[in-house]
Amino acid sequence: MALFHSLSDPTRLAIARRLAGGEARVVDLTGELGLAQSTVSSHLACLRDCGLVDFRPQGRASVYRLARPELLDMFREAEAVLEATGNAVALCPNYGHPTERKVAR
Repeated sequence: MALFHSLSDPTRLAIARRLAGGEARVVDLTGELGLAQSTVSSHLACLRDCGLVDFRPQGRASVYRLARPELLDMFREAEAVLEATGNAVALCPNYGHPTERKVAR
């Protein structure tokens, strides 16, 4: 379940999906995803700590890549499931509806 939790954040998922297409530097990811450098760096650190991405030095920069090629298969399979189920996920009563919490007074 930790794998799905690490990819449940839309930014981390976007980074992982981008890296599925090939290696990238932080500056590449910030430009392509329209995110701040600090945001990309912190999410890359999380993905690195989870063992999902790794990096190699290139001059003064680091080039990131998926550490587990199996993630490519997982992404393909997830896309196939989503294609087969269509919008059925949106009908799930728990999907996209955060629990309302009352503030104690």
